[in-house]
Amino acid sequence: MSLLRFESLLSAIGGDRVSSEVEQQATRLLKGVVPDELLASYTRLLAEGSCPRDEAPDLLGGIGQVEALTRSGMAHVSSSGPALPQRLVPVPPDLALQGTLAELTRRLVADQERLLDGQRRMAETHPWTSSAVTESADRLVRIITDREEISTVSRALISAARHDWMTLDNQSVERPMDELTAVPPPPSFDGHVRCRAIYESGCAEHPVGLKTIEIAVEAGEEARLLPRIGMKMKLADESIAMLPLTPTGMSGALLIRSSVIAGALREYFEMLWERAVPLGAASAESPLSDKEQKVLSLLVEGVPDAIIARRTGMGLSTVRRHSATIRAKLGHNNHHFAAGVAAVRRGWIK
Repeated sequence: MSLLRFESLLSAIGGDRVSSEVEQQATRLLKGVVPDELLASYTRLLAEGSCPRDEAPDLLGGIGQVEALTRSGMAHVSSSGPALPQRLVPVPPDLALQGTLAELTRRLVADQERLLDGQRRMAETHPWTSSAVTESADRLVRIITDREEISTVSRALISAARHDWMTLDNQSVERPMDELTAVPPPPSFDGHVRCRAIYESGCAEHPVGLKTIEIAVEAGEEARLLPRIGMKMKLADESIAMLPLTPTGMSGALLIRSSVIAGALREYFEMLWERAVPLGAASAESPLSDKEQKVLSLLVEGVPDAIIARRTGMGLSTVRRHSATIRAKLGHNNHHFAAGVAAVRRGWIK
């Protein structure tokens, strides 16, 4: 309903005769979105159709209600001519909702800016890298959403390690991996800090990813592989950890200083470390059965499933079941060639 048509309708039907349909629509659209007191003032103005501007505070419950209605776009001041008094006119309920949502959005943006400014001031007043970290409730967990701050904290977090530096990494990146996205390796800590990393196998199967890992290993890192890493993680001893709130972690991260949570994350890392395969291990123990090993050796040669079945004496359905199991263990569900490359890198095929 247009604003002019709505004003004409209200004028035609009179204040006390405003249709119950309009009142019901206003309640249905605005109940719970605006304060009940403001909704009551709006429906009262709807019932009147309009009112002289100077009488609006008395009718609607005060000048504050009048200002709230106009600020949120639920009413506007109208005049039919320079010699006529100004009147406060309600807008249609659908436009009132639109104006209210716009006002709420403006306030949320302003609140978010104040929140971020307060967080920056808090960080400046109480640096997270302080050696005197206490486990007060307001400092145990912090959400970081600023990309630049996430990158800075992520790089600086490594300096907090005193005995162990542990990371989990997968293939979740914001852009295709190339020479420009490869990050420098961590320092070797001069032998004082043990640096360990578990990578998703696919990271080592990409040329740039493999080169990055190899450089890190040369710098003193111990690297192992798993078919799948569910999330990235950085952990310094059992004191500070960083976890992603998004797959890449670059638009949201959780900085954890709780020793209870950090300790649990350490146990999680150690569990994965025991399961992981050392990078480039020449004698890595294959988790495949003898039959799966035979199927794999033929798959990497490009032999079709039907021919594999004839050569091994297995049924076709059995070959396909072994093939699916092999690819699942390797983390490659579609391509025999990719699975073969992964198996060679892990030492499952000599």
